[in-house]
Amino acid sequence: MFGLRGVRKTAVTVLATAAAAATALVAAPAASAAPQPIVGGTTTTTTAYPYVMQITDASGSQFCGGTLVSAKKVVTAAHCMVGESTSSVRVVGGRTYLNGTNGTVSRVSKIWINPDYTDATRGDDVAVLTLSTSMPYTPVSYVSSSQTSVYAAGTTARILGWGTTSENGGSSNQLRTATVPTVSDSSCRSSYGSDFVQSDMVCAGLTSGGVDTCQGDSGGPLIIGGVLAGITSWGEGCAEAGYPGVYTRLTTFSSLVTAQVNS
Repeated sequence: MFGLRGVRKTAVTVLATAAAAATALVAAPAASAAPQPIVGGTTTTTTAYPYVMQITDASGSQFCGGTLVSAKKVVTAAHCMVGESTSSVRVVGGRTYLNGTNGTVSRVSKIWINPDYTDATRGDDVAVLTLSTSMPYTPVSYVSSSQTSVYAAGTTARILGWGTTSENGGSSNQLRTATVPTVSDSSCRSSYGSDFVQSDMVCAGLTSGGVDTCQGDSGGPLIIGGVLAGITSWGEGCAEAGYPGVYTRLTTFSSLVTAQVNS
């Protein structure tokens, strides 16, 4: 059973602690060997990646990631925002540690969810948040609709997030990152069958597994060539051999994102 990479606060068990939030996977696949947050990655900082945002509930518990694309606009996954309201969500920038108190916390004045979204495995998994407070951090550019060549198989992509240290386990307290190669559409289809929607999705990961995003990383960035090219969406388990991570193919939705950024 395929699972989202986000953490729904309505899932069976959510136990907040001062250090981090314990998290549960929506439609959880069978447990696999305990993965690390950004499996196979290393710790990093928001100083190195200032555009990476925490998305939290009103009490400050992180459940998804996001990417700052302008001072008041954050790109994330649609499945992170389903069931949320502007009063239930906060965006935190400039905070490397989940239990930190530094950085900038902003309320959200508008949540735009792709109107065609129904389920991550059907595609259209993109949302844009409008912040009430400008973030004083450097945003990242995102792909235009014409930049489809960025997804050429084997291209190095960077992933970032605070995802869980094991399926249904606790989040990483520190931001982590790793690099993974993009995977050909044919290989991704071999892994996921009809759940892989080529127009809307791109896969990235090692054939042997071992490096991947995990629960709590949803909505975070897939960076290719220094540009936001994808959004962490879903996959089979975490870092399992033969099952690369699945990301929103942002070129397909670039014009929709631009309309929201300019609104």
